[in-house]
Amino acid sequence: MVDAPGIPVGPAAGALDAAAAVDPDRLWRRHMAMARHGATAAGGVNRQALSPEDVAARRELRGWAREIGLQPSIDDIGNLFLRLPGADADAAPVLAGSHMDSQPTGGRFDGIYGVLAALEAVEAMRETGTTPRRPIDVVAWTNEEGSRFAPGMMGSSVFAGRRDLAAMLRVRDADGVSVADALAGLMAAESELPKRQGTTAPAAYLEAHIEQGPILEAKGVPVGVVTGIQGKLTLRVTVTGERGHAGTVPQDERKDALAAAVALISAMQDAIADGGPDVKFTVGRFDTTPNAPSVIPSGVDFSIDLRHPDDGVLQDLGDRIADICRPERAGCDVRLDELSNDQALEFPEALRALVGASADGLQIASMPILSAAGHDARHLHYMCPTAMIFVPCRAGVSHREDEHADADHLADGARTLTAALATLADAG
Repeated sequence: MVDAPGIPVGPAAGALDAAAAVDPDRLWRRHMAMARHGATAAGGVNRQALSPEDVAARRELRGWAREIGLQPSIDDIGNLFLRLPGADADAAPVLAGSHMDSQPTGGRFDGIYGVLAALEAVEAMRETGTTPRRPIDVVAWTNEEGSRFAPGMMGSSVFAGRRDLAAMLRVRDADGVSVADALAGLMAAESELPKRQGTTAPAAYLEAHIEQGPILEAKGVPVGVVTGIQGKLTLRVTVTGERGHAGTVPQDERKDALAAAVALISAMQDAIADGGPDVKFTVGRFDTTPNAPSVIPSGVDFSIDLRHPDDGVLQDLGDRIADICRPERAGCDVRLDELSNDQALEFPEALRALVGASADGLQIASMPILSAAGHDARHLHYMCPTAMIFVPCRAGVSHREDEHADADHLADGARTLTAALATLADAG
């Protein structure tokens, strides 16, 4: 974690004035406009990272930024930065944003809210004549979801120096397309954008997001001051068997990769059963080869998403899964690959206090809350003082097409973000 010295204890008067200029209708209209890029028949969004839908959404975002007078740039992993210049051009910038990609059956608010709230914040500052001392960069991080290219939070982790760019460029999706090839298409579509210059660490990073859980709605509180993020272990299991005719190979001579994979998952479920209610274990992706009705499966790849707020418990559960994935099961070869191992973290108290004081100054109720989901803020946390702002989502539903957030709550979160962002941008 990076310390947060010099963080103001409360919002400046001008910051509250800027926050009051947040336009709820404009913020909502932009969400609905973004939802058209990758819109699904059920009212959700399928906007995969580095897809044509992603490119189109970024183009619309850049158009709004151009109208405000923001300066765009792009880095080597495709992160998009939209800069509001500061009075001191050499000062380290303050960053605010999130991601624009979605799950295949995602909603209209996950990720994109953080980008649009940051855009609304700098537009409100423009409208009130606020010129920050530091530059402010609205940022859209590449491939946070990891649904097309694993691991997720790819753009923010490369930016923060926590993952290697070359290794990420070699990652391929289910169709064999590499990040490098998909990124080349994005770069071609955005060839007029200058490359981001310099490696100066940001002065701070703020990220607004829907909660993706039910707590804020149940408490009737419009803003959550995020205390930290629980730990997450992401694994991939590859089971290799032997293809054969479903009608002729004797049962006791088979090397059935699917049967072995199902047995592995069942054993994992049993192994973590005593981990308590805070354990979250998910097999969300399962690919079978050759996936034909009358052929014994020769290969299975499946994902494991394991989460817990206690690092010790997470490590123990991860070790149990590793023990289950021995090199051989039912005549099949088994390989376990660790894609990411992210420890639980706590955001700096001083920055959380500023976010809470910003909400108080705007007479918006707030409460502390732990993030059960992962976010780009996880990686920025190790680079600069970082904080997150949550707003409620209906019934806690997210990563689903019926995901919903109220316009008033979106505006309250954007106002809180604006006050904290404007204050940080003027801090010494």
